[in-house]
Amino acid sequence: MTQAETQLDVRGLAKPDAYRTLKAQLDAVCEGVTDPVALMSTMACVLHHGFGHLWTGFYRRVDAKRLLVGPYQGTLGCLEIQVGRGVCGTAADKRFTMVVPDVREFPGHITCDARSRSEIVVPVFDHHGWVTAVLDIDSAEVGTFDDEDKRQLESWAAWLASRV
Repeated sequence: MTQAETQLDVRGLAKPDAYRTLKAQLDAVCEGVTDPVALMSTMACVLHHGFGHLWTGFYRRVDAKRLLVGPYQGTLGCLEIQVGRGVCGTAADKRFTMVVPDVREFPGHITCDARSRSEIVVPVFDHHGWVTAVLDIDSAEVGTFDDEDKRQLESWAAWLASRV
């Protein structure tokens, strides 16, 4: 079985090594693929199972005011989020990555799963600079995400944007 045929668990690795390992898997699995849904689905799966997150997925921007749930792994997500509301809507509106160490301290946090304790949301931009989606990852632990996650996931979002 090749790396592309298995779901890797990288929780025992240092974050840079974990992301490098998962990115190699993503590249292998998605070679030649340009469909945004297929790419988002695969990216969510690789990250979710690799790190054992609570929820990993995308909210797609369908118009100037709304994000709709896209491909994801985990429990049910919120179906629609208004741009400017919650962590996802704020990241889409402000156009930058949001790292929230404790979601209970984020004013206006939208609770889709009460077990969520920390979150990172990364905007995905198209070639015109429009936010087309956000990558949203939730953890059941406080303080899961840091600058390394931010840097790595922003590069993954850029990879996604370059493929579609």
